[in-house]
Amino acid sequence: MHEAGQYERYAGGSPEAERVLVERLVRDLMRVQIKVNKRSGAVDIARAFHAKAALGVENARLTIRDDLPADLRTGFVRPGAEYPVTVRLSNASAARQPDHAPDLRGVALRIRTGPDEAHDLLMTSFPVSHARNAHEFVAFAKAMAGADSTPRKALALFVKLPLAVGRPTARRMRRNVRAGSRQTVRSLALATYWSRGAVLWGDAGPVRYQLRPAPDAPSAPPPSRTDPDHLRHELAQRLRTADVVFELCVQRYVDSGRTPIEDGAAEWKVADTPVIPVATLVVPRQDLDAAPARATASRVERLAFNPWNTTEDFRPLGNLNRARKAAYEASSALRLGHRFVTEEPRRNAVLGVPLRAGFGALNRFVPWHRLPTRLGLLNLVALRQTLRRENLIDTEIHEAPPKAQPVPPPVEEQLRVERSYDGSYNDLSAPKMGAVGATFGRNLAPVYRPDLFDSPNPVTVSRQLLHRDAFLPARSLNILAAAWIQFQVHDWVNHQRYPTGTRSVEVPLPPGMTWRNSPGGPPENVMRFAENKGVQPPGGVAPPALFGNIASHWWDGSEVYGGDQQTAMSLREPDGGAALRLEDGHLPIGPDGIPLTGFRESWWLGLSAMHTVFAREHNVICEALRREYPHLDQNRVYHTARLIVSALIAKIHTVEWTPAILATETIDISLKTNWQGPPKNWLTELGLWLFEAHSLTGIPKTLPDHHAAPYSLTEDFVTVYRMHPLIPDDFEIVDHRFGHRIDTLGFNAVQGAAAEPLMRKTGLANALYSLGIAHPGAITLHNFPRALQAFERDGEVIDLSVVDLVRARRRGVPRYNDFRAGLHKPRIKRFEELTTEPETLSRLKDVYRTVDDIDTMVGLFAENPPEGFGFSDTAFRIFIVMASRRLQSDRFLTVDFRPEVYTPLGMDWIERNGMTSLLLRHCPELASFLPRSANAFAPWRPVEPARNNSGPGSL
Repeated sequence: MHEAGQYERYAGGSPEAERVLVERLVRDLMRVQIKVNKRSGAVDIARAFHAKAALGVENARLTIRDDLPADLRTGFVRPGAEYPVTVRLSNASAARQPDHAPDLRGVALRIRTGPDEAHDLLMTSFPVSHARNAHEFVAFAKAMAGADSTPRKALALFVKLPLAVGRPTARRMRRNVRAGSRQTVRSLALATYWSRGAVLWGDAGPVRYQLRPAPDAPSAPPPSRTDPDHLRHELAQRLRTADVVFELCVQRYVDSGRTPIEDGAAEWKVADTPVIPVATLVVPRQDLDAAPARATASRVERLAFNPWNTTEDFRPLGNLNRARKAAYEASSALRLGHRFVTEEPRRNAVLGVPLRAGFGALNRFVPWHRLPTRLGLLNLVALRQTLRRENLIDTEIHEAPPKAQPVPPPVEEQLRVERSYDGSYNDLSAPKMGAVGATFGRNLAPVYRPDLFDSPNPVTVSRQLLHRDAFLPARSLNILAAAWIQFQVHDWVNHQRYPTGTRSVEVPLPPGMTWRNSPGGPPENVMRFAENKGVQPPGGVAPPALFGNIASHWWDGSEVYGGDQQTAMSLREPDGGAALRLEDGHLPIGPDGIPLTGFRESWWLGLSAMHTVFAREHNVICEALRREYPHLDQNRVYHTARLIVSALIAKIHTVEWTPAILATETIDISLKTNWQGPPKNWLTELGLWLFEAHSLTGIPKTLPDHHAAPYSLTEDFVTVYRMHPLIPDDFEIVDHRFGHRIDTLGFNAVQGAAAEPLMRKTGLANALYSLGIAHPGAITLHNFPRALQAFERDGEVIDLSVVDLVRARRRGVPRYNDFRAGLHKPRIKRFEELTTEPETLSRLKDVYRTVDDIDTMVGLFAENPPEGFGFSDTAFRIFIVMASRRLQSDRFLTVDFRPEVYTPLGMDWIERNGMTSLLLRHCPELASFLPRSANAFAPWRPVEPARNNSGPGSL
């Protein structure tokens, strides 16, 4: 039995190292594709190579020869077997140039050998490649991109190419290209085509294959020098009268010297390895100009051929072939509009270097938030560029080496205009990106130290530095801001846990302390809670530092709609109705007393209010869509309403919630710029034109861009969004009509199964009003809710502050000093640099040996935030890169944020609405209480109760 690996040598020394190199080359190749397209002036993006087709048919037949040698009989290659074949014949150039221009020719075959099995064979009309490997191949493509005239070709071949690969290699490449492209081709039916790279042929080992014309093929007239499409016309004429017949042949591997695998520029000479016919390919007689044939040719043009569309028994071999899998996938995705390339203007690339260096130096003395507004905005641009380059770490488990695959199925049409239930197919070129189960990424390299999991004791940290002795309010916000961020986090992130009692984390308690780990359970000397499930990479990296997200990573409203089809369908009206199920305007209650909605954990009155409002909003949008577009079916109405609600949520978070919690002019301008573009100010626009032109429009008017890594939310993002201090320990429920107190309740009386009865008894308007007039807690030390330090969940009693500390440690999030240094802030050297408050300073020194031991969450809470900020500047650095990333990566918030997908009504709905208008649509009686000059997350005006008013019945 032959194994592919025994013949191959990987660039960089390993399959993973080669994969990283190939990914860089693939990005370069896509830029070449864009450049060629621009030079040609074509509306659509052509194939990276073999752009101009002369033939596309689906009715060819491949018949395996009866005299096939015994050792070549493997897999589908069985004597007498016959298979349908799709054939594409083409010129090799990336530009659609005239047929008489010097060029190679190519053939692509898709042999369908079963319902779920096909084999793509790709060949070119010269026995060797101009490139030995993928690096040389891409270097040549980059040098030749746009070389559409003789002077430019000379510049590319004799200046650019030698600079990229060296003079000897460039000379050999020029020689091969000249030899291949100067052949006179009278007919594509008379050309011979070679694979140039090797493939595995089952137990027979490696082979190269070729396709040659049948010996009795009719001759062709001399090629036309005036007809730019003479090769197609010649084929059409030939097929009108007869079949076109080829022989499929192979050459066997001999040894690494005479038949090298890794060198695509080396010929396998017939003297060393004779050509063996294995099958006959027949393209039947037909009229290529008839309407059915034209329709077939159009379908073939949409196909994405790839030599890796095969089985492992016929796996491609060698560096060039291994690179072709990723290259062909990316090129096809770009051509079909499934993947995108955002080109950075040259002036931005050049000027960005001194910009980042200059602000990096300036920020050692003056932080960005102390600069004048316009300079601060430019500082944030520079900082975001740095963070995008250095703080997006790919944690996806990639395929290395590449593996054979079935032909990928076409994208289902509804996935182009609907968010999937689980977040898949947002990126059509990488369907699993950001979907349920995708791993959390990283902004900082993980620091996985099991020896420090319990040091210092997290219970001690919690009791000394986090425990709330007295409520510290955030006076610029209302409690709706606290409810909102939990509502959002439930859409974004959720680590999977082992079932309670099956696999637990055990935290030793300080001497003399005990803990009841379950309601009514016995006192124990450890604190116990369910462990997160890790994702084990192939090859068994132990212990795992990767974790999957059981929510989708996208901003898709999954907290309202659910993360799978079964949940989503169960929340809709019966019989496939578009609306969400409500009972007299309230969420239906499940058997456990928690409302039925997309995400039901950690339920309390604030979440109930948010979910109720947005479920009602969905239903109102459905009614509007049905009135405006009566031809839409219920499923399309549902999915369009979901798109609108999700985008409205993203807009509210971007231009309302965030400026409320980060209340500075610089942040307000920058976030509105993210959504709708910069203010009409020539100086601001000039700065962006010079340094980051893509910010001249709002992100929704740009193309998707994942920057340095596939899109995902990150473990570091999860850490900075630990904002539990926002939650008060007690709540006043107030009647909005008269201002009198209905009740004062502790957190346990407004959470879990108690929340929904309270909501129905109080009413949505009173609930919103009660939360709107009250302050949340400040995100600082000594302000963690007491109720959450003895919180019942899934049969456990947990201290959520301890859980937060332990989770960050066990997930490898760097400690605070490493965290801030990794985000390009200076390290602190003394505890006094973090706080000067005497009691806090004393406790920090008691709990931690050095400043390097401070937990990330503790440091973030202790840090003095910039003026107007509700959380620290260090946490904000994660926000800088991830806030725009959540928009920029999402197809439905960029390239498909358009009326054709959302409907004109939907686009107008998102444009005209925000949190205030949404609340007033469902509770118009609250109009007089919402802020006039601020958004709905600022404190509302409380009604002054009448002096003699004792309640609703008083006169």
